[in-house]
Amino acid sequence: MGKEGLMSQREVDRYTVIKQVMDKRLRQGEAARRLGISVRQVKRLCRQVRADGAAGLICKLRGKASNRRIADSQREHYVALVRERYGDFGPELACQYLQSKHAFPYSTETLRGWMAQAGLWQPKARKAPRMHPPRQRRACRGELVQIDGSHHDWFEGRAAKCCLIAFIDDATGQVLGARLSPTETTQAYFDVLRHCVQTHGRPVALYSDRHSIFTKHDSEDPVPTQFERALLQLDIEPIQAHSPQAKGRVERLFQTLQERMTRAMRIDGIDSMEQANAWLGGYLAEHNQRFGVAARGAQDAHRAYAGTPEALARICALHHQRQLSTQLSCQFEGSVVQLHPRQANSPQGRCKVDIAQYANGRIELLYRNQVLAHSRYEMHAHLASSRVPEGKSLDHAVSQAQQAQHRRLAQLAAQMAHQDAQRTLGIYSHDTHPSPPRAVAGTARYGLRPSRTVPATAQA
Repeated sequence: MGKEGLMSQREVDRYTVIKQVMDKRLRQGEAARRLGISVRQVKRLCRQVRADGAAGLICKLRGKASNRRIADSQREHYVALVRERYGDFGPELACQYLQSKHAFPYSTETLRGWMAQAGLWQPKARKAPRMHPPRQRRACRGELVQIDGSHHDWFEGRAAKCCLIAFIDDATGQVLGARLSPTETTQAYFDVLRHCVQTHGRPVALYSDRHSIFTKHDSEDPVPTQFERALLQLDIEPIQAHSPQAKGRVERLFQTLQERMTRAMRIDGIDSMEQANAWLGGYLAEHNQRFGVAARGAQDAHRAYAGTPEALARICALHHQRQLSTQLSCQFEGSVVQLHPRQANSPQGRCKVDIAQYANGRIELLYRNQVLAHSRYEMHAHLASSRVPEGKSLDHAVSQAQQAQHRRLAQLAAQMAHQDAQRTLGIYSHDTHPSPPRAVAGTARYGLRPSRTVPATAQA
């Protein structure tokens, strides 16, 4: 009976049935049905009980190592690799890298157990079932694309914090486009939108939050935002969500990328936004292959863009409207923009023109969708870029003073160049703008004032 105390409940139940068979109180066929085994195996168990008693039903491998047990040397080798290179990785991600880079032949669950034993992974409690199931995905690819930006330390301290702009398809969960930028701006979204339209086509709708980039919060202001204007030109429907949970697919995407992409960039030695944006395409292709799902509908709802790449780039630029003066000039971000004379379809004075501002700082003057030749004279360079936060150090104060002096010299040189260009065209009168600013004490008059002291005969 010493070994009988080692018997499990299943073995005790099996012994009870086999004992009844041996005592002729139960047929072998009925015993096989109760135990879920064959009659042949019932006969074998009866022979074991006759030979060894109840101990004959105890598994012979109990207390011994499994014949399929992994060698301790292999386990220690792979655990050491995880501790050295992938210490902050989860079991799934660590297993993925071990399989691709170190020929790891085992499963994720095997590695999970090893990491838990070594203290490299803390098992998580199971989540409670959701009371509200998520919204069902759209049926076809391209019907709805969720967009958002995620501010995060993507380089883990190797570079400055930045923002990842991502577009994810609702039907398949595939990332259609993504790009890292210093901040979340309209131009950053334009860069990703332009790439997605060129690569995949125009989706039916874009789903975003209620950031001021996407919509205005003044219901009485009919003028669309820059992003709304671009979507109107591309015939894409903008839809705004009222909570982060409503666009949960892109929110969960950022959780995955914050865990996986940051570690992938660390391993691949990516230390700047320029390198990351060039590297991102290949990584997203692997991400989509791993996490993408098949759409319920086979049709792709993306619509082809029939315009030229130049027209698409112009749509995905910042557009501003200015009114020309009588001398066909206007001011834009601290510069005077002067139209060249005698152009076809050139506007007259006091007409309104559009200015398309590209990400690299280049501008185009447009009148009735026609590009106009122009010259640009920078008068106030500090107005063309964002202000630098004030510093408290002496070096910063001296640098600010030097920059102010350089701005004044550049402004004077630009004024002289503009006046010389005006005199070359025979213009010596003051430039009057149709809508001068409000008079403020201590401010100069609007626009350039070429000197009147030079007589007209001085040109001869």
